[in-house]
Amino acid sequence: MKTVVTEGLGSSAVFSLPWHVGKDEGLFSDIGIDVKFVANRSRQTFTGTLYRPDEADTIRTHAPFEEGEVDIYRACEWGQIQRALDSQRGGKIIGKRCSIAVMAIMAAPESRYIYPQTLRNQPISVSFHNGNHYATLQMLEGFVERSEIKVVGQHTLDGYHAVLNGEVAAIALSEPWITVAEKAGFRKVIETHYAGSEIATDELDDATYEAITDVLKKAVRRINADKRKYLHYLIDSLPVDYRALIGPEDFHLPRLLFVDPEPYESEEFTRTYNWMRSWNLIDPNVRYEQVVRRPAVSA
Repeated sequence: MKTVVTEGLGSSAVFSLPWHVGKDEGLFSDIGIDVKFVANRSRQTFTGTLYRPDEADTIRTHAPFEEGEVDIYRACEWGQIQRALDSQRGGKIIGKRCSIAVMAIMAAPESRYIYPQTLRNQPISVSFHNGNHYATLQMLEGFVERSEIKVVGQHTLDGYHAVLNGEVAAIALSEPWITVAEKAGFRKVIETHYAGSEIATDELDDATYEAITDVLKKAVRRINADKRKYLHYLIDSLPVDYRALIGPEDFHLPRLLFVDPEPYESEEFTRTYNWMRSWNLIDPNVRYEQVVRRPAVSA
């Protein structure tokens, strides 16, 4: 058996669902791959409750990869471009992930924040250099001036409590936190979906990655055939005190989108990179070849 270690415990479970299905239903073992999961470091602490982008390096929660513990991991498209650039281990984007993430900006129950324009110049909790940070900017810039978008950096739990305490106006959440917030009466201001990608080093060879993608395609078909069957993975990824607050019946299933893995094309990189540059979120003159590895895998 060939062992492949990846993130997939805790907060990253929703983005790794096809991997979990592939492992637990024997699809990986059938082709001689033993998948092991580790947690990212979503609870890493920072100085102060609210931190700035320059206090949050892009690798941060994905340090296990840089330390050699993980072979491949997945995150948002924007952050992965920067992480591939910052990787000291030589990690590069190897393909697009299967999970099409959903992100929603949520405000407290009965708050005055009802539609995007009401968030003008109001503090919004995000986790810098992760999907909720970038997606929040893209969601709101169509409704308010860029200078009027005020994001502050917090961990999910801290931001969730900050909304309830009136310390921030809203928080950007993905599943299963969207369902938790809705069950608690939070108001959804705006919602979107966005793509992500996977990073690996050359140590994960093309043949192994091609075999992995074949398994993921089978897992995606199983998930899409019966999404509710697999919601326990999302619920179990929550902190213990929150797991009993929701059940499978509480999820809005159309939010959960899973597609076959695909190559990450240069046109997609260029569009995303140019947007990041427009926000001064990445260095100038970054080339596709610097951050993307194209293995011999067909779409």
